[in-house]
Amino acid sequence: MASCSFMKWLISLYLSSCLLSLSCAARVTPNFKYRAVNLGGWLVTEGWIKPSLFDGIPNKDLLDGTRVQFMSVTTMKYLSAESGGGTIIVTNRTNPSGWETFSLWRITESSFNLRVFNRQFMGIDKQGEGVEVVAISNTTGTWETFEIVRKADDRNRVRIKAPNGFFLQAKTEDSVTADFGGNSSWANDDPSVFVMRIARTMRGDFQITNGYGPEKAPQVMKDHWNSFIVEEDFKFISENGLNSVRIPVGWWISSDPTPPKPFVGGSLEALDNAFLWAQKYGVKVIIDLHAAPGSQNGNEHSGSRDGFQDWGHTDENIQQTVAVIEFLASRYAQNPSLAAVELINEPQSPGVSLKSLTKYYKAGYDAVRRHSSSAYVVMSNRQGPADPTELFPITNGLNGVVIDVHYYNLFYDIFNNMTVQQNIDFIYTNRSAQLNVVTTSNGPLTFVGEWVAEWQVSGASEEDYQRFGKAQLEVFGRATFGWAYWTLKNVNNHWSLEWMIKNGYITL
Repeated sequence: MASCSFMKWLISLYLSSCLLSLSCAARVTPNFKYRAVNLGGWLVTEGWIKPSLFDGIPNKDLLDGTRVQFMSVTTMKYLSAESGGGTIIVTNRTNPSGWETFSLWRITESSFNLRVFNRQFMGIDKQGEGVEVVAISNTTGTWETFEIVRKADDRNRVRIKAPNGFFLQAKTEDSVTADFGGNSSWANDDPSVFVMRIARTMRGDFQITNGYGPEKAPQVMKDHWNSFIVEEDFKFISENGLNSVRIPVGWWISSDPTPPKPFVGGSLEALDNAFLWAQKYGVKVIIDLHAAPGSQNGNEHSGSRDGFQDWGHTDENIQQTVAVIEFLASRYAQNPSLAAVELINEPQSPGVSLKSLTKYYKAGYDAVRRHSSSAYVVMSNRQGPADPTELFPITNGLNGVVIDVHYYNLFYDIFNNMTVQQNIDFIYTNRSAQLNVVTTSNGPLTFVGEWVAEWQVSGASEEDYQRFGKAQLEVFGRATFGWAYWTLKNVNNHWSLEWMIKNGYITL
């Protein structure tokens, strides 16, 4: 997003906020506000939070969803799915982009299905001589499974073995065939040799469980769940100015102890423990469906296999998600620590349509209300290009509804060159205006469900971080439901509220 248009958008949001609330100072102030921390990276895996979790996986840089590009050493051009898929594979592109990128589905540590831009899979054309490489199948099978053979002393130099036993070769720029049967010298005149570039990796639940496999994954995940968040953490939370936790969970938790492969059982027991600890230390729990079936945003934290977003495209998919909410609500509705159920985290616009989301939110709200009249129902705003007030019509006539917004001074170019003071001013001016838009006197409650005292500033001092954190606490404290820091524990210090509190960067 260009900085100029971004600023214009923020100004329009501010003007809209005054109209929506009649007075920008008009607010609903409940008796209790949630000062929460997210337990990210626990029951929903995010590799950047704890990278060591993946250390035991062989070929750990080629997990599900890894996006790879292959340059032929003879043509010096990239393998490409012509037209993005639906026809032949060629090797005639100088610069890699979407058509030249393949998403891996990991079968074993060295064999894969390769998905192309239009979602078909690379395979061997079984017609004719059966050697032409194409991308025409919407399903996977023997003829869509390839082995990536890496050079021992240069793992970026590879050969691709086809299901017919031969290696792919780039005979010409417009002809890629699976008919090279000889040994390789790995030299630059070998048409079966490619230089592999990894464009993107994913390290979520699908990647870790499928990467370790059914024999090792259950124990790896159990050890993580039993050690990453423990009872002592809830004691720490209760003693340091926090009164609640937001716990991300994945849709497979409702099938525990035998969820669909490759997911493994045990996260439900961990969530049960969290409720026990919460009750012991007087902490409230916000359950957050962070990963929905089919993935609502294509990110690793949504349980995605390959980065594609498929949630909400079918009624069956929506009904399956409602069933997860029904399961969670029925299990914990009578627990005194339950504060709220968040129906879905960060649905992505425009991939998730407002129509589908509206249908789901109404059904999800009803599912919670069948079991609890007091638990709040949290509806996450869509990420990306979307009207921040678009959920208001859904909430009309509903009780105990909360709108969740996420505010990070990250991820957009506008933040790249901001100074310390500019970041702080942005919180007081722009974020305040954005929060005003969704905080109205007669609308749903507001919740800044994710924020962090991290930015793009290099070399910031401890005092700079303290001022930045204080600004966010002050502004986000005006949200009528509350806020939740992302996250309690993280190898990146400023993303860890535990570290920030212990080291005096944030005081609550």
